[in-house]
Amino acid sequence: MSEGAITLEEGTSKGVYRLQGPDDAVAELSFSKAGTTMIIIDHTDVPDALRGQGAGLRLVERAVADARAVGKKIIPLCPFANAQFGKHPEWGDVLKH
Repeated sequence: MSEGAITLEEGTSKGVYRLQGPDDAVAELSFSKAGTTMIIIDHTDVPDALRGQGAGLRLVERAVADARAVGKKIIPLCPFANAQFGKHPEWGDVLKH
């Protein structure tokens, strides 16, 4: 999936990454903040128009990159995100064990 930049909207306790696709389709990954050193990925939503194009993976990759950049850990409660962590052992440095 080549189009659409990923944006981050962040509040004091929650945040959401969004990936804009064609025809107003938007994929989202939501997370909760657990203190200052951890985030919990709660949910990933990819609409039918974006399925099978790597949108969900791109969102998780962005969350991993952002966590890594600031030294945070991730708890992937979302089944999709959890499955992606299982497929990407190179993300182990940000996975909260």
